[in-house]
Amino acid sequence: MNARTSPQIITGPDGAPAFVVIPYAEYMANRRDDRGSIPHEVVSRTVDGATPLRAWREYLGLTQSQVAERLGISQSAYAQQEKSHRLRKSSREKIASALGIGSDQLDF
Repeated sequence: MNARTSPQIITGPDGAPAFVVIPYAEYMANRRDDRGSIPHEVVSRTVDGATPLRAWREYLGLTQSQVAERLGISQSAYAQQEKSHRLRKSSREKIASALGIGSDQLDF
């Protein structure tokens, strides 16, 4: 099952390429490469005064309540963490995981 497979191109009704199917391991390897980047919109929001947590949450279109629910804490507890400029490493890792990003993407 470790044989190299080529990407498969699936065309749409008009005959134009619509999807590409690639091996899962290749997808995950490429996905990990993106986990270190920080979108311009996130950086811009931090320049405008937002903490990295707030900038990422807003960029991802989430509310404080949604992130708090993912973390299993209250909205007010998350709001306090979001205001902090110095989070503990364990907190940063948990929040990053809840946001679906790498913890290093919160540390800039």
